[in-house]
Amino acid sequence: MSISLTWDSPSSVSADWLIVAVADTPLPSNNIQRIDDSLSGVIAATIARKDFEAKPQQQLTIFQGAGVHATNVLLVGVGKPEDCGLRCLRRSLLAALRSSCQTAEQSVAVVIDDAILQSLTSVVAVELAADCVATAPQGGDLYKTERGRHPFASAVLCVDADSLELNTAITRGVFIGEACNLVRELVNRHPDDLYPETFAADAAVLANTAGLEVVTLDETQLKAERMGAMLGVAKGSARAPRLVKLTYRGGDAQQPMLALVGKGVTFDSGGYSIKPTDGMISMKADMAGAATALGAIIAAAKLKLPVNLTAYLGLVENMISGNAYRLGDVLTARNGTTIEVHNTDAEGRLVLADVLAYAVDDGVDCIVDLATLTGACVVALGEELTGVFPNNQELADELCAGATAAGEFFWQMPMHDHFAPLLKSHFADCKNVGPRWGGAITAAKFLEKFVGKTPWVHLDIAGPSWADSATAWQDVGGTADPVRSLIQWLRSR
Repeated sequence: MSISLTWDSPSSVSADWLIVAVADTPLPSNNIQRIDDSLSGVIAATIARKDFEAKPQQQLTIFQGAGVHATNVLLVGVGKPEDCGLRCLRRSLLAALRSSCQTAEQSVAVVIDDAILQSLTSVVAVELAADCVATAPQGGDLYKTERGRHPFASAVLCVDADSLELNTAITRGVFIGEACNLVRELVNRHPDDLYPETFAADAAVLANTAGLEVVTLDETQLKAERMGAMLGVAKGSARAPRLVKLTYRGGDAQQPMLALVGKGVTFDSGGYSIKPTDGMISMKADMAGAATALGAIIAAAKLKLPVNLTAYLGLVENMISGNAYRLGDVLTARNGTTIEVHNTDAEGRLVLADVLAYAVDDGVDCIVDLATLTGACVVALGEELTGVFPNNQELADELCAGATAAGEFFWQMPMHDHFAPLLKSHFADCKNVGPRWGGAITAAKFLEKFVGKTPWVHLDIAGPSWADSATAWQDVGGTADPVRSLIQWLRSR
């Protein structure tokens, strides 16, 4: 699919669909007025009748609109310009684009209200629009015989000027969209299709295509690397664990090596602390952290960002069998810490413990880990916010700024020292869970034991990485949140 720019009048663009993102303003902006003039005042009339009020995601289709070359004109509201940030514009464009790609081989042209372009800038809006064109056709119907949406045959973004900067913004948007599609596809694949070995193999193929260095550790090598906590989780599964290390060197040798560490539990039954059916049905998505780390480093390589970055993916299944780890077992992590197991469903932190220690031993300069770690974080922050748990405020501020620039929501949580004693064990150095209260924080304090003095931020993505219900802008399943935030953070570096 090709995405191009045009500075011709949107009314003269030939396409199956002309999508017009309309702001709620007292008077129409110049580009909306020109389109309305071509439509003989249809937009103004529908607004006057309140058939269309330009509310966010509101849509109105004008079939066979006279005066324009497009077959159909689809109006989509974006709300008031002062309220329309990246998140609102993304959702509105996705809703409209998803409506227009339900038939194969559709061509689309997109025009965004001048009032929005002035508040966000044309470069930002064009990048976002290209991202949306790339991501809108992909849904959660990977295994359906008939797909609900189809890739566009072509797309045109209508702006008043053509420039290298805007064309570069299109390329960036497509690469970001492709990274999001990768993450969503991985999260949506079923657990007999995506398990540690296949995830590792797929990651290696993607890494080679993107020009990354890749190292994969199998079970024997993990034992040699003293990954006792991760191997403890893997004991109950017939699927062998893997650790995948991907390295991108886009910066100078003297630049710091940044690290992403992803929790990759490809299916989580809860082990002997077994989950109920309702809690287990979506547990193919417990590898969203690893998928997000993979998507981010692939995007960094495609975007040729001038940074050095290593992604570590800890891949296991948490299953039940005669070999599965038990309540009361004591595991020895890579850094020598002994851990008494009080809950086999608190397995992600055990996997991360070893992978974080491995990254520290590699000598990375800072670490961001990504994990669908706790339901407690979802209880605290809801389904759309990522919890931020740092040992380094500067790094946390950088990541939160990246989220703001990407239109995603991060929220920093407390990491006070009085939470650490809640993990004391009578029989080992620590236990893997604390009491019920403050569960997301005690989980982060557990992880903190394995990073030493390395600047580190834990991102709990249990809420935003998965959608339990469909909306106009997304299907049930993986969302790819917060891969855009990570890309923005890397760009700021």
